[in-house]
Order: sequence, then C-alpha cells, then structure tokens
Amino acid sequence: MKGVRGAHKAPGEFRKTQDWIGGATIEDAVFIPPAPGSVPELMLDLERFVHDESILLPDLLNIALIHYQFETIHPFLDGNGRVGRLMIPLYLVYRGVLGRPILYISDFFERNRSLYYDNLMRVREQNDLDHWFRFFLTGVIETARKGIATFDGILDLQRDVDERVRQLGRRAGSAATVIQQLYRRPLIDAAGVSEVAGVSMPTAYKLIEDLECISILREMTGARRGRTYLFDADLALFVD
Repeated sequence: MKGVRGAHKAPGEFRKTQDWIGGATIEDAVFIPPAPGSVPELMLDLERFVHDESILLPDLLNIALIHYQFETIHPFLDGNGRVGRLMIPLYLVYRGVLGRPILYISDFFERNRSLYYDNLMRVREQNDLDHWFRFFLTGVIETARKGIATFDGILDLQRDVDERVRQLGRRAGSAATVIQQLYRRPLIDAAGVSEVAGVSMPTAYKLIEDLECISILREMTGARRGRTYLFDADLALFVD
C-alpha cells in the first residue's frame, strides 16, 4: 500500500469504521460489508477455513470461495480488491498447485469488472455459488491459456534474439548479458548498459548501436541526451 491509493487508510489494520461499496452515502450503497466489530472474528473463521484439511473441495473452488468471502468481509478501509486478488496465486502456491505465483487472474477480473461484481453480488443476494464458481473457473482457464501463449512467445523470442546476437561476433557476449537484463526490465539507458555489461561508456554506446541495428533496441525519447531504449519485442508479449 506504500505510495499508492489507500496508503493513509490504516494499511494492514482491520477497519474500525463501517464501510460501504458503491453509492455516495451508505443509504444508497450497492453493498454494505459486515460491521467493523465482527471483522476480527470473521477473518479468524476465514483463516481456519483456509487451513482446514477436512474440506474436500478442489483447490480452485476453495480459493474461489475464499476470495468471495474475503471480498464480502471487506476487512480493510482500502486495498481489499488488491489483497483479495493477490491471495489467489499465493494460495495456489501454498497448496502446491502452482510452483510460483504466476496465475495473474486480476487481468480477467479487470476486463470483466461488471460481471465480476455482479457475480459476487449474486452469491450475496441469491446464494448462487455455482454461477460464481463458473465465472471464476472461466477466468482461470482464460488466464492459463494466455499464460501458456505468453511463455511460448518468450521461448520463440529468445531463439530469434539468440540467432540475431550471434551476428555481433566478439560483442555477442556483452550483448547477451545486456539482453538478459532486458528480459527482466525492457527499458535501459547507456549508463545501464555500461553497468550491466561492465564496459566503458563509449563501448556501451557502440553496443546500443549494434542492438539497434539488429532490431533489439529502439530509442524512445527522441532526445539528444538522456536517451532511453526499449526492448519492444519483449514488452509486446505482455501487452494486449
């Protein structure tokens, strides 16, 4: 919560006041979460549910239910959506379904925000868990397929980039080192190239020129000084 919206709304502490969702006032709110005095008990109950080994629901349905309950309790003044979405991949890692927290279902929820809220409300008002489970699992399927396509794209890009880098001859080793950094963060400047590759600034500029020539880097500022370079092909894999 540091440095973002809600940073001054008692982050990390259960709310001490009544909150509501939608509407300018509580009178016309779309949803009113439980009273603040009941939040600690409800969160304790949710925590017990998370660790209850006697529950035989599949893990994906379990975390769908946990996410719904967390968002309904709405324990914090702000950041409930962010924390609730973060819980999904972390829970799946905890249960051994994922090796790393790589299922970014937040993107699906954001693109289908109205349906997301409608499905949460449908459980609250009609006790319709089946509809929520189907929506949630649709998001998991779509996100997983998108993830597989992205990973395949990364592998294809790496093979293509490796082939192009071989054209640089004796500078190929330094270029490969810079490219490994670009996979982590696709923006870099001359000072960054110098530091990562362990070369002088004149050599760094030459290396950048080489990477531009083989269409790895593109200068994006248009300035004469303080230029920044972008690894377009890598970034494109993560942008719709």
